[in-house]
Amino acid sequence: MTSSIAGIAYHLPPRIITNDDLAAEHPEWDMRRVEARTGVFRRHVSAGETALDLARIAVDKLVAEHPEAGNVDAILFCTQTPDQVMPPNATLLHEYMNLGEHVFALDFTLACSGYVYGLAQGHALLTAGLASSVLLVTADTYSRLIDPDDRGPRVLFGDGAAATWMVSGERGLVDVSLATSGREHRAFMVPKGSSTIKMDGLRVLGFVESRVPPHIRALLARNGLSIGDIDLFVFHQASRLALDSLARILGIPAERMYSNIDRVGNTVSASIPMALRDAMDEGVLKPGHRTLLCGFGVGMSWATAIVDF
Repeated sequence: MTSSIAGIAYHLPPRIITNDDLAAEHPEWDMRRVEARTGVFRRHVSAGETALDLARIAVDKLVAEHPEAGNVDAILFCTQTPDQVMPPNATLLHEYMNLGEHVFALDFTLACSGYVYGLAQGHALLTAGLASSVLLVTADTYSRLIDPDDRGPRVLFGDGAAATWMVSGERGLVDVSLATSGREHRAFMVPKGSSTIKMDGLRVLGFVESRVPPHIRALLARNGLSIGDIDLFVFHQASRLALDSLARILGIPAERMYSNIDRVGNTVSASIPMALRDAMDEGVLKPGHRTLLCGFGVGMSWATAIVDF
């Protein structure tokens, strides 16, 4: 037995900021050049909604499609923008869902690698017999951490939430590998005493190019697989530049690499499940597909999973 992804739903705040909106606000920004590098044409931005607000709607959508997902044994809530210092968002979601006192509820703070880290935690709970079903929520409102005049983060990030229902199954998570390089954390952080993101884009890209490809190759080799054995690659939607670079280094054909960054931007820990759901809805991700998921970013941290859908 392993753990499997039984359902995914997501929610985006209705407010949309396009590149034309940003160009009107900042005429000095060359948005056509920005589009080419980031791949982002629009992003959904909170108009006051919190990570929990967005998560509640994503969970409601999930339960509407999969009623059993409303009766889980564990909640894992990944966010770097919690609604309050305490209690954690997971406990507030527990109250909202009217779950029993036996249900495990935990927040963890990771960003772009958070979804794969969350899958690993859910897998551990399920395979250890500590839960029979797990709700993994990934939600952030990064817009509250962005200086509106800082072009790098402003053009990239969007807000949103995703809810993933995990259960035990015969097919699902094949293998997962997690990694950290804390000594490089200064490349992407909110510094002490500050309230806004400071990001060294070139340093982050260098980190992605140097760490992620060998990490993926090692996980594939550990399972006797190669790039050609993967039906679909779904990476954290960091930027078009990062995605194109990974595809080039690893030799991934364009038709086997899914992206939706153009219409939602970089939604941090929610980006991979959002891309998975869109790929399902578009018929790109089909039952039986072997998929490689990889997230990377703040920490610096990175994580890769092989999943049979």
